[in-house]
Amino acid sequence: MSKHLGSVLTTVNAPYSDQLDDAALAHCLADIDLAKQHPGHVSAFLGDVPLAQQVEFATAHHIAVDDLKAFAAHFSAWSGESYPLTA
Repeated sequence: MSKHLGSVLTTVNAPYSDQLDDAALAHCLADIDLAKQHPGHVSAFLGDVPLAQQVEFATAHHIAVDDLKAFAAHFSAWSGESYPLTA
């Protein structure tokens, strides 16, 4: 994993004792029900990780950018938060 992708996990996991690895985070970004079990991590990814790194992470984990955008919109509707990827 590249240094940039590693910084994604640092940002996402920093405030939580429950640490997600890159595969677990990728699964959350592909499954809204799983994402709801880790809402803080997913919200940190969508809100705190720079957009370019979000796209890089998704691409590295075989998540199409359009799918990530659709997921972000769905998660945003559920959480009530707004994220740059949905703009």
